[in-house]
Amino acid sequence: MKWMINSEHVGMMIRDYLKEYQRFSRRILTAVKLEGKILINGIPQTVRYSLKEGDLLEISFPKEQVGEYMVKDEMDLSIVYEDDSVIVVDKPAGIATIPSLHHPTGTVANGILGYYEKHNIPYTIHVVTRLDRDTSGLLLIAKHRYSHSLLSTAQKAGKIKRRYKALVEGDLMKDSGTINAPIDRKEGSIIERMVKETGKRAVTHFKVEKRLPLHTLVNIQLETGRTHQIRVHFSHINHPLAGDDLYGGKTDYIKRHALHCYKLAFEHPFTKEYIQLESNLPSDMKELL
Repeated sequence: MKWMINSEHVGMMIRDYLKEYQRFSRRILTAVKLEGKILINGIPQTVRYSLKEGDLLEISFPKEQVGEYMVKDEMDLSIVYEDDSVIVVDKPAGIATIPSLHHPTGTVANGILGYYEKHNIPYTIHVVTRLDRDTSGLLLIAKHRYSHSLLSTAQKAGKIKRRYKALVEGDLMKDSGTINAPIDRKEGSIIERMVKETGKRAVTHFKVEKRLPLHTLVNIQLETGRTHQIRVHFSHINHPLAGDDLYGGKTDYIKRHALHCYKLAFEHPFTKEYIQLESNLPSDMKELL
């Protein structure tokens, strides 16, 4: 990363400039100090150097380390957007986002590592927006720790927007509405969640798009991002997602929960361009319309 210093920043220490104007976290700044490089006009400097007008500040980050147990897979990824900082994948249902102890391969993360190796991209995996194994749609991944830090901050501030489409069972009485019900772990299960007064705040906004004989197609905007939030909330109002047998849905018409992240919008962490991406509804959900 390179920045030309103007008169506004004269006299600032590199440390303060990076934290205040380039939004370096304490962790990233420490990593750069210990393992990266800090150059002013091509000459190594410490973070205490006082900036001068016309200085060219160049930061080199430590080399990204791939986890010891991360396997690189060859995979036919559907990449819908990519640049030096981020990558967006249109994930099919049935594939996990990241590996687990019992499923160390075959995930999107494994596939991206294989893609990086094939194209000599010197990064590792930094997932920003995660999707359940059986949820399809757009998935945002940062290529390096700096873009991940900035995007994670944006996500916590609610600046990364995702919209979903879901097929729920039955006929929703309201054309639109909000489900505001706290979510917590279900006792005795490491997977399931449930609406519970002691849980964390969870808010889901929805609007009906189409009414069908057995299902309703809804457009969903999350205000919060709890695990299984959409699935738990619609089950809570007695309209579980079609195919979601974990939360009371029937698998007669679709064999996975009918949920698709069709829209992703975010401000690029460096160019500040507002990026909006969309994904078509997958065939297994289209067949029910």
